[in-house]
Amino acid sequence: MGRTSSWLPLAVGALGLLGLGPGPAGAVDVGRPAPALVVRLLNDQPFDLSTARGRVVVVNFWASWCPPCRAEIPLLDAFYRRYRARGLDVLGVSRDRARDRPEVLKAAASFSYPAAMASDATADGFGSPRGLPVTVVVDAGGVVRAKIERPVTEQDLDDVVLPLLGR
Repeated sequence: MGRTSSWLPLAVGALGLLGLGPGPAGAVDVGRPAPALVVRLLNDQPFDLSTARGRVVVVNFWASWCPPCRAEIPLLDAFYRRYRARGLDVLGVSRDRARDRPEVLKAAASFSYPAAMASDATADGFGSPRGLPVTVVVDAGGVVRAKIERPVTEQDLDDVVLPLLGR
């Protein structure tokens, strides 16, 4: 039992990190604390979701090759511009491959909120989404308040985010 038991927890943990088995990766449950997200932004600044307490954070997972993702960017950008002074942060996390960074940089030039590539994350408890886009709303206390697994709408943002910002 000695040899088997020493590698089994490591194997199960590795599967969890890949989103293929039990483990913390991909644990995004509404009403629960947000998973870890630590990533270097495209402008080379660090971002750590755990340090955003006190602000509402909309994390949008997208890709440059995803038409629905690209279509929702202007809406997210306008919402961010309108409400950032009231405590809103938006972070775009590209699920593009690292080699596609030039395409991501070109797409990110069209919006004003910060962006990062998931491949640059040192901690990503969100795991790999089954599809894109996916938008997760985290309240000022670090709790997930919504997970939208389709293109986000203005009504979604009004219904979910605005109440968290207060009036």
